[in-house]
Amino acid sequence: MNTQLADQRHRAGYAESRVAEFATHCRASGLAVTPQRLAIIRALLSSVEHPTADAVYAKVRREHPYISLATVHRTLDTLCEIGEARKVTLLHESARYDGNVQPHHHVVCVHCRRIRDVDIPGAEQLLAGRGSIGEFRVLGTSVEILAVCEKCGRARAQRTKKPLNTK
Repeated sequence: MNTQLADQRHRAGYAESRVAEFATHCRASGLAVTPQRLAIIRALLSSVEHPTADAVYAKVRREHPYISLATVHRTLDTLCEIGEARKVTLLHESARYDGNVQPHHHVVCVHCRRIRDVDIPGAEQLLAGRGSIGEFRVLGTSVEILAVCEKCGRARAQRTKKPLNTK
């Protein structure tokens, strides 16, 4: 199995097509297509880091200085409800959001909580044909790999290095 970080060029192309579909889907869901909603979906789609609501707010506020954090939170929740975004790492201390709603997987740094998309060919086959697991009805497969990112690994190595004895 060839597991690797997702190709960011593919994500850029995906983002462009998703913004075009976004307005159509909002209208079909009875939602107005506002400049703020467009800015929020663009912020999600342009990020490879799966941002928190605070990070989306900081980015969108540059373009829309009067937007509130509460509006960003409500909009992110609405986008999740209509299938335009999804929450990832639901079991962690703060919700992170992803504008990529196609089935895919994540690698998460256990130290800094950085999240990246990862391609795992064949992962969907793990539960192929399974309608349920015990009392749970299977809806899909999403793998979350716990890891240490390169930056945190270097920092940890620096902290644990002992100084050379020069005597």
